[in-house]
Amino acid sequence: MLNALEVFTTVVVGLMVGVEFAVAFVINPILNALPGNNGLLGRAHGGRMLGAVMPFWYIGSLVLSAIWAVAGWTTGGAGLVVIAAALLIASVVMSVLLLVPINNRGKTWTAENAPEDWREQMNRWDRFHYLRVAVIIAAFTLLVTARG
Repeated sequence: MLNALEVFTTVVVGLMVGVEFAVAFVINPILNALPGNNGLLGRAHGGRMLGAVMPFWYIGSLVLSAIWAVAGWTTGGAGLVVIAAALLIASVVMSVLLLVPINNRGKTWTAENAPEDWREQMNRWDRFHYLRVAVIIAAFTLLVTARG
């Protein structure tokens, strides 16, 4: 049973990392390269779509990691899982304090109501997101290592 939990948790966190990596290094650069305000609508839609899903994914990943840490406490690698869970906690805190406020503004923007500094706000979101991606990649790496 523990083995199934380990695999499931690793897959869930790995998929989250993949989505967030793609947002950071594929989707947003594509949207940012569009002329004028054309990327604005894509980013607003992405903010609405992913903003509805990612809280459950982040919290779910954290809960799964915590369950793994408790269930596997006497097995090798439990310390790595605890550190991974701590990093996932940090990613949730970062999200709530730094990224969500910007996302909540950005997901309502249209070409007609976007503030003049929308690009600066999205660039700030991107910088925070790069840091968050690094944190969840570290957590994922620790989970994979703990499985070994």
